[in-house]
Amino acid sequence: MTTTAQTPRTTIPAPQRPVPVRPTVREEDDGHRRHGNRDWSQLIASVRESGQYPTTAEAERVTRIVLSALGGHVTGDERVALARALPREAARVIASQIPATRPQSAQEFVDMVATRIEGATPATARWDVSSVLGVLPNLIGDDLTDRVLSQLPPGYALLFGRAELASRTS
Repeated sequence: MTTTAQTPRTTIPAPQRPVPVRPTVREEDDGHRRHGNRDWSQLIASVRESGQYPTTAEAERVTRIVLSALGGHVTGDERVALARALPREAARVIASQIPATRPQSAQEFVDMVATRIEGATPATARWDVSSVLGVLPNLIGDDLTDRVLSQLPPGYALLFGRAELASRTS
């Protein structure tokens, strides 16, 4: 067995930068709670549990597809508030979508999601959509959920795990 002498290495430490500490939840000037720094993995874990997905990867794939579909249907202040209330990764998915040219019924929305998920049927797509949208009210709060639902055609409330709103105001 041959041994070789090792030359000691000089390690140059990386420059130290202060890491900003941001609270998970804070009150904004407008009085709305901001959850923008919530952890993406917590959202995925909630979706995985809600949808009973066998893997985290599957829950993440479904979450990205459903949020991207939703991102095109929520506009204006509600879209901004929704993006701010979700984890950064989810906010990127929502905000990167081009607004839809026309509103889709809840059934059309589910059918469209079904086309994006390999092997999905309308029934499995409804499960996927409800698994993702059903966890959002706990993250974004009732007020914002109501505001988002007021922008969407009737039928979406059930996808968010809620009874349909009795009346809508314009």
